[in-house]
Amino acid sequence: MVTRVPAEAHGDERGALLSFVEAQRGSIRRSLLGLTEGQAASRPSAGELSLSGLLKHVAETELNWLRLAQQRPNEKVRTEETWGDGFRLVGDETVPQMLEFWAKVAAETEEFIHSVESMNDTFPLPEAPWFPKGQRCSMRWMLLHLIEEIARHAGHADILRESLDGRTALELVAEEAGYPSQS
Repeated sequence: MVTRVPAEAHGDERGALLSFVEAQRGSIRRSLLGLTEGQAASRPSAGELSLSGLLKHVAETELNWLRLAQQRPNEKVRTEETWGDGFRLVGDETVPQMLEFWAKVAAETEEFIHSVESMNDTFPLPEAPWFPKGQRCSMRWMLLHLIEEIARHAGHADILRESLDGRTALELVAEEAGYPSQS
C-alpha cells in the first residue's frame, strides 16, 4: 500500500500506470485499517458514503471497466434498482470479503493489461449520457480513468476516516509501515 510510486523502468508505461492504480487502491484499503464492520459502515458526514461502501464501489467499478475492456459480460452489473447496493455492504458481505474480491479483480486487471498487445488497443465505451455515442477508448485511457476514479474516492475515504476517529492518511501510512503512533 505505497504512497510514493517508484519510477518505472524506461518505457514501462504499463508498469507505471498499474503502479499508480495500485497506489490509489492502497489509499482506500488503508482507510479501513483497524475499523470494526460497524465503523466502516457508518456515515459520519451528511452524505450517504461509508468506507465499506466506497470499498465496494471502487472494487465493482474496476471490475466493470475490466469487463468492458475484455468485452465480456460483467457478473456484478448494477441496474437502476440495485445501484444503491453498489455503495453499501448488503446481506452477509464483510470488509474482508470485499478486500479479497478487490484483490482478485486487481490481479485480473494487471494480468489482462500485461496480456494486451498494445496500450493503444481500444474497446467501445458504454452507452451513457456522459460518453459520446459510438466512441472507443484505449487501455491507457482506462488505466488513467481508474487512477482518477479511485483517487477521487480515496479523498472521500480520507475525510470519512478522519471524521470517524481523527486518524489522518499519513498516520495510517505510518501505522501500516510499523511506525509507533504519534498520538
